[in-house]
Amino acid sequence: MAKKTSLKAAPRARSGTGRLKQMRREGWVPSVIYGKGTENINLKVDAKTFADLLAHSSSENILVNLEIEGHGTRLAFLQSIQHDSLSGITLHADFRSIDENTAITAHIPTHLNGECVGVKAGGLIEQYVHAIEITCLPNDLPETIEVDISHLEVGASLHIGDITYPAGVRPTHAAEVVVAHVGKPAASVSEAAAATPAPAKK
Repeated sequence: MAKKTSLKAAPRARSGTGRLKQMRREGWVPSVIYGKGTENINLKVDAKTFADLLAHSSSENILVNLEIEGHGTRLAFLQSIQHDSLSGITLHADFRSIDENTAITAHIPTHLNGECVGVKAGGLIEQYVHAIEITCLPNDLPETIEVDISHLEVGASLHIGDITYPAGVRPTHAAEVVVAHVGKPAASVSEAAAATPAPAKK
């Protein structure tokens, strides 16, 4: 299960494009916390601490105990991050205030484990979905979804509905969505193409 990390934050009074740019130059990430039944608070978090938090997480779906100066500690889910399209630095972070009985939706990295029999036979494994959207309670949030594909034969597909999820975790996508597929060996495809008669010339 995903671990909860403590993160310090402070209220911010500044807003507007120019002031937010200045705040970033000073080493802060502008952010906000919101949630049903709670007041919205504009915040700022230390940019280096926040970058370290992301670097040590398997995804950007993070649970934090947000220690807000003057407002106490709140359990929060990192709802979204705005990145600069060129530099990749974090421009803004949104936190959603939750409790342990609030269901959350997250995209969890999906890892395919094992060498499938189809690949041993010369096939190629193609993964179409690298992160599965799931819903669960905070205490059930997994860091990754691990899937054993050793049984897949040539021509077989792995679907959302074929995966065994941790207790309390439910995928949001339809069961028939294909996560991965084992294609036929390249030689077989070439032979099939060669055996197909060329269209008659008119």
